[in-house]
Parts: sequence; structure tokens; C-alpha cells
Amino acid sequence: MKKSHIFLIAIIAVAIGVIMSTAGDASTYVSFQEATELASSGRNAKVHVVGTLKKDPSGKIVGMQYQPQIDPNYFSFVLIDQNNEERTVVYSSPKPQDFESSEQIVVIGSMAQEGFVADKILMKCPSKYQENEIKVSEKQQQAKI
Repeated sequence: MKKSHIFLIAIIAVAIGVIMSTAGDASTYVSFQEATELASSGRNAKVHVVGTLKKDPSGKIVGMQYQPQIDPNYFSFVLIDQNNEERTVVYSSPKPQDFESSEQIVVIGSMAQEGFVADKILMKCPSKYQENEIKVSEKQQQAKI
């Protein structure tokens, strides 16, 4: 074999190795039930759980605990996944900014005895660029005509 062929085969082998190692680390989107099943089977892989914050009828967040004076690196809240299952999520870092205004939350982590332990929190917040509907009265419409 020529040296160029050996070099090309080595590059392909390295590329395949890189692809396989990154594919093995990829986490998946699951519900809390699936995350619990994975944890009970001994597989503590990192997973993504998508959900919304639990709120009372008046829109106030229920079950959120954050006391930075006592422990600034403990934050917990109740998340409702897409199957309407509620779980407590524990995050060992300060509460993210604008957390209360988020529409949807993605937590990345794994199940534990105290609930879901999140390593990372991703938030979908309402867009400040959304167009607001402007109501124009009949008098204003006639004035334009």
C-alpha cells in the first residue's frame, strides 16, 4: 500500500472514532416516567425533560424554593412534563435570571431520590419582539380615511 492510502485510512478511522464518541454522549428528550425507568435500571445517563412551571390559578409559581441568604447554590421548583407528571427539580446553582417569566423549561440531568437533579436549565422566555395587537377605534379609522 502507498503511504497516502495508509494516511487516508488513518484519517477515516479517527473521524469515525470522533463521531462514535460524540454520539455516545448525546442525551435524549424523555418524560419524568422514562427518566425514572432509566435510573431504576441503573442507567444514569443525562436526559432532557421538557415542561412548564407549576402555577396556581392566579398565575403564581407553586413549589419554588430559593433562599440565597441561606444557600445560594440550592434552587428547587416543581416542573410539569408533557405527560402532566409533576416532579421536584433540584438545581445546585443560583436561580437563573428571568426564571419566573419563562414559558417552557428544559432541564438536563438525571433522576435521584430527592427528585430530578438538573445540571443545566434552558428556558424559553416570551419574546420581546412579539407583535402586540393594536386596537384602533372606529373614530381613528374614519379619521384616516
